[in-house]
Amino acid sequence: MIHGERIISLNRPSKGGKYILLWIQQAQRTRLNHALEFAVRQANELRLPLFACFVITDGFPNANLRHYTFMLEGLNVLESNLKQRGINLVFRRGSPPEEVLKLARDAAMIVTDRGYLRIQKEWRQQLGISAPCTVVQVESDAVVPVETASCKEEFAAYTIRPKITKQLEKFLVPLGQRDLIIKDFQPDFKNIEPDTASLNIDRAVTPVSLFKGGEDEAAKHLKAFINDRLDSYDELRNDPAEDAQSGLSPYIHFGSISTLEIALAAKEHPKSPAFLEELIIRRELALNMVNFNSEYDSLKPLHPWAAQTLNEHRNDARPYIYTFDELENAQTHDPAWNTAQNEMLSTGKMHGYMRMYWGKKIMEWTKSPEEAYRTAISLNDKYSLDGRDPNGFAGVLWCFGKHDRPWQERAVFGKVRYMNFAGLKRKFDVEAYINRFV
Repeated sequence: MIHGERIISLNRPSKGGKYILLWIQQAQRTRLNHALEFAVRQANELRLPLFACFVITDGFPNANLRHYTFMLEGLNVLESNLKQRGINLVFRRGSPPEEVLKLARDAAMIVTDRGYLRIQKEWRQQLGISAPCTVVQVESDAVVPVETASCKEEFAAYTIRPKITKQLEKFLVPLGQRDLIIKDFQPDFKNIEPDTASLNIDRAVTPVSLFKGGEDEAAKHLKAFINDRLDSYDELRNDPAEDAQSGLSPYIHFGSISTLEIALAAKEHPKSPAFLEELIIRRELALNMVNFNSEYDSLKPLHPWAAQTLNEHRNDARPYIYTFDELENAQTHDPAWNTAQNEMLSTGKMHGYMRMYWGKKIMEWTKSPEEAYRTAISLNDKYSLDGRDPNGFAGVLWCFGKHDRPWQERAVFGKVRYMNFAGLKRKFDVEAYINRFV
């Protein structure tokens, strides 16, 4: 079922045209993709052919060879899976709205998915203004559509939780697939071969072997998590020495898997509540922040108490001061922090609990809150497969007090929550974690 709340027209409706064009950008999958299913239904109702496009741009902010390799692996799978449904995928390179406009010259409708980052909103806005046909945006990134859950930026998880929870029964439902009536439409447009060799991108950050891109791999990871680790997730999720987390965040970031599919697979499991809290409530709190606060990639979204206390303590003496290069290369006195950084460098992912500690220590070991924020965002975006994401922006800001409450005041942190090495040792076997990534 595609709820009306997921569907937004980006311009005035128009009539006429020879085909439906599906612009895939955020939701890079065929499973539980509301934009794809909406496009299929429109094509069938209008008795028009359908084709899809994906525009590869080498100017996406902070993306590098690691990210592009993972994404292109997934796009190859997407092309094959779409073809099985009778839908051809056209690849183009350049500015997404400009290339989509070229492909839409005879379109009756453009259907696209939804993204929440500034550049994603700008692309869709530009397309809506310039397109010669109807442009429809279909939400397929959130379980509960963001504006349906709330009409404003929420203060914390406890304020958005009841708003999402009361809507879950309505939106946490499967999405059926319909067969396309007019299949295998061959559009008369030039198609490029997607590869990283021709892209003008940063090649210093190499691809990783732990994660392979694509919706088929995402489905394997989900199955393994449900069968092997969900039972112990609540107990072990904050222990980085254990392999208890889902490992799905890179796939969620690239739209290789829907959070709806994950939630539907997990919800009947007796140990699912803690996991669903992170998957739905915490993630959609991040979507809420990015959607309603245009300055999400700075310290400006901090609550007044957090901004004030950090400012009051900005001149406090730091126990250590590290340069960006020292932090990037994991050259600190703290073996746990170094291990977390090395985990991200080598695998493209960092354990969620250690990412909190990692961010807190960057705040403690740099000269100002602003430098700390820039450092944390830069490193996370550069090396994490799930960087450059609403969850990443919200997660880093959490280290500075966003979506949190005041705690006991101390040097440097003020009233922002503090974490230290001794706390790690009380919580889990630090040496076992360090040995995992030696």
